[in-house]
Amino acid sequence: MITKEEVERIAKLARLELTEKETEKMQKDLSDILDYFDLLKKAPKSEKASSQKPGICTRKDEVVAQSREVAEKLVAASPDKEDSYIKVKSIL
Repeated sequence: MITKEEVERIAKLARLELTEKETEKMQKDLSDILDYFDLLKKAPKSEKASSQKPGICTRKDEVVAQSREVAEKLVAASPDKEDSYIKVKSIL
């Protein structure tokens, strides 16, 4: 189980201020997450996964014929648009 001090260190790095109750909840939640990763490490690997180089994932690219239609419908349905783009508020 992850220690209270480790949770407090992670919270500090993330610039979070946690109450005592939140710290205890995070301690349990983070421990559950790490336990699940341990379980995944023990899972059997398929032949296909082991034949690929680590960190490389490949897939066949396919062009979806309806993608242009869907995009046009989405832009048309938006309340504020310009040309073929949806206008949104600035985030910065």
